[in-house]
Amino acid sequence: MLKVIETAIPGVVILEPQVFGDHRGYFMESWSQRDFDAAVRPVRFVQDNESKSRYGVLRGLHYQKGQYAQSKLVRVVRGRVLDVAVDIRVGSPTFGQHVACELTEENHRQLFVPRGFAHGFSVLSEEVVFQYKCDNLYMPSEEGAIAWNDPSLGIDWRLPDQDVLLSEKDRHHPPLALAEGLFDYNTDYYAL
Repeated sequence: MLKVIETAIPGVVILEPQVFGDHRGYFMESWSQRDFDAAVRPVRFVQDNESKSRYGVLRGLHYQKGQYAQSKLVRVVRGRVLDVAVDIRVGSPTFGQHVACELTEENHRQLFVPRGFAHGFSVLSEEVVFQYKCDNLYMPSEEGAIAWNDPSLGIDWRLPDQDVLLSEKDRHHPPLALAEGLFDYNTDYYAL
């Protein structure tokens, strides 16, 4: 049974799978198309990604533009992250607001990030293995991004600034007010 936890932003949900544990370890169903469609909404994921990072790494805030927009279902296999989804749908009542959720290998939680949101995470453990499903293929020419430290977003990444490790690309993203390729709240980005 998949437990769905609503967040402050409609559409962004936390999922908790049922975990069966005993003296041998545990078993859980990490993905079921049937259960996800019934509990959240129908989504057809077409690509799985995995990254490995060390403490202090911050990846984000990324999104894909227009017809290449992506919904993501993210989870941690090893370690601990703070995962963040920022509403970038112009005209949305929650535009510029974010949901932050701690995902760990112990809590087995997953975060569903719909199209129309920028996504990022910070690594809080010594190391992390992070997996995510996407409902659209990655298109490098349609990347969009927002500065991780944009003060208008008010995100507490739970890392001291001196510990934050960024890619060269992630050092130079614009604030939300100057970002390109944002979404229109009145357009249906849930369509595949």
